[in-house]
Amino acid sequence: MSTQKQQRKPGTPSAFSRWMQQKMNTRMNRKIRGGHGTFMGMDVLILNTIGRRSGQPRQTPLAWFPDGENSWVLVGSGGGSQNPDWHANIMAHPDQVTIELPGGDAFPVTPQQLSGADREQVWQRIAAAQPRIAKYQSKSEREYPLVRLTAR
Repeated sequence: MSTQKQQRKPGTPSAFSRWMQQKMNTRMNRKIRGGHGTFMGMDVLILNTIGRRSGQPRQTPLAWFPDGENSWVLVGSGGGSQNPDWHANIMAHPDQVTIELPGGDAFPVTPQQLSGADREQVWQRIAAAQPRIAKYQSKSEREYPLVRLTAR
């Protein structure tokens, strides 16, 4: 039996990149749980999902943007040419999504992918608040998904 090195799709992270991301996520999760909720000038939270293929719990630290009371917006900017894994996990198991704000316990949220005029309005606020995200978007071939999380 021969073992072949699996080719990765263009625009997707390498095995080393994924390993490094996991290490950084673990460190960031510790900081958030310890009450430190900023990174590079952005507020961060921990998104808890269930893996769409594995069925295993996933914890992802992500920047968030306020969207009214008890509502947060996430930008699907990671993942190279594809939407990030956390986005697919949310879409596969929307009823099992929770978040942790700095120093707080996990609580359930309802995700909603934004589209149309609602998406555009929220995107303009995010791009104004964090121009670097708009710069990343301008270099991408895909439109970053915006997901509103509302406390249940």
